[in-house]
Amino acid sequence: MLHPLLSASVLLVVVGLLWKSFKQLVVRSPLDNLPGPPSNSFAYGNLRQLVSPAYGWGFVEHLTESYPGIARLRGPLGHRLLYIFDPLAMHHVVVKDAHIFETPSWAIKFNRIRFGPGIAASMGGNHRRQRKMLNPVFSIAHMRDMVPIFNEVGHKLVKALEDRVSGQTGPVEMDMLAWMGRTALELVGQAGLGYSFDPLVADTPDDFAMAIKAIPATLSKVNHLRRLMPYLPEAGRDATRRKIMGMIPQSGLQELSRISGILNRRSVEIYEDKKRALKQGDEAVMRQIGEGKDIMSILMRANMLASDMDRLPEDEVIAQMSTLIFAGMDTTSNALSRTLCLLAIHPDAQEKLRKEVLEASKNGDLGYDGLESLRYLDAVCRETMRIHPPVANIFRETKQDAVLPLSQPIGGVDGTTIREIPVPKGTSIAVGIFSSNRNKALWGEDAAEWKPERWLSALPNSIAGAKIPGVYSNFHVRGKATGAKLVTFSGGGRSCIGFKFSQLEMKVVLCLLISKFTFELSEKPIVWNLSNISFPTVGNSPKSALPMKVGLYRSSTSVLDGF
Repeated sequence: MLHPLLSASVLLVVVGLLWKSFKQLVVRSPLDNLPGPPSNSFAYGNLRQLVSPAYGWGFVEHLTESYPGIARLRGPLGHRLLYIFDPLAMHHVVVKDAHIFETPSWAIKFNRIRFGPGIAASMGGNHRRQRKMLNPVFSIAHMRDMVPIFNEVGHKLVKALEDRVSGQTGPVEMDMLAWMGRTALELVGQAGLGYSFDPLVADTPDDFAMAIKAIPATLSKVNHLRRLMPYLPEAGRDATRRKIMGMIPQSGLQELSRISGILNRRSVEIYEDKKRALKQGDEAVMRQIGEGKDIMSILMRANMLASDMDRLPEDEVIAQMSTLIFAGMDTTSNALSRTLCLLAIHPDAQEKLRKEVLEASKNGDLGYDGLESLRYLDAVCRETMRIHPPVANIFRETKQDAVLPLSQPIGGVDGTTIREIPVPKGTSIAVGIFSSNRNKALWGEDAAEWKPERWLSALPNSIAGAKIPGVYSNFHVRGKATGAKLVTFSGGGRSCIGFKFSQLEMKVVLCLLISKFTFELSEKPIVWNLSNISFPTVGNSPKSALPMKVGLYRSSTSVLDGF
């Protein structure tokens, strides 16, 4: 028998969706004059195509190639959905008019159930208050202190891989996604939380790491159901809402409820330990992992000194931990895995990167400035983030009637020329990160090709002059800022606050790995699945994995030295 709150939620879902569907079908909209692909399902519209793990890539590639920066899609039950990758329209949605184009309520509720009332689950003034407290924590000064921690964890990874490769006659196949996941969790654990999740010595990670790693595949099962979130009851605690979600007879929602509960419990345990250490004084803090230089220790100290108006309540601080664990682990581990994959496909690029890293690190581990000076490493990371953004789309919803300008006019279905688009209140918008990063009108005819070298020379004027919203910018070519931006980490007030943290993690791990090992693809077929964060599997297996051949790098000089 269904829980009474769940029964009421189901009824609200049915009534709400039917009413919205009726209005969409009988009321004309200016969006109807926009070009767009047909919908092959009234129940799901184009949404299932847009978020399908296996087939979503083909659909977003079709949108990128076939439409001029904007397309009209259909959502569930006939609802209108606007897909945009026109740079000026994106700038208005993500930056200039972000107060009008807010994160949808279903996304906010979904994040709150997963992580609690942290920055990913807040809006308006509450979001600005949390962001104000968190921004200084991710300053360059603090990031410099993170690099030694990243190097220490990276050396543990190198030792673990060396133990498996040493003594073998050739490369050894191993699941690099699993190793990147464990490493990323330990990196965010030590540098982000001052806590060790995984010593990187056992053959398998602990249950917590495995639960976190299962999130992308789990989310891919519930992407089309996230719009039900606004209809879950508002009453009760977050734990109650997670429990109700777990009672819905759908395997993905039940698994997500279980994982979210594990994430919350571990975050509370870590928070209580750190709070006790802070109360005991500096000596106790210095005995902790990270010696008080981790992100959460910095945040908790700043929060204690903040005014009553700015201070975050405990549940919001704990929620930042849950958010950081998930965001810091999955985006980094999957981006690292994708980069290793690309370097295996392009052995010349792998060798060029190795040469740069070995030359720079001949006197020991690289610090913050040393990492920032590696131009080809930076180009490899940027090009990977451009052509394979971990998140393909972000969603927004209009809180009032608005007008979106276009960088170039387009033709309407009725043959008229459209230079701006009236967008009614309540319209759902998908911002096409993938499409923007591969837009040939901006990046040229080779936009879909992985070419790190494009970042080492002057980029097209179409990029430098475009109003692409993003925080990932100001790359320097021959001492001059290019002005080129990527929307990969979003922009404006809801941009990824930890993007610099993530980039430093990637650079440290890549430097240590590429200087010690060679990477080749295995014979197993790898499929990258579209999800909230893309992830690889072997063929159609539901389990995420990336088997690769890993061998010890032996330079010609080291061979000669042995004689």
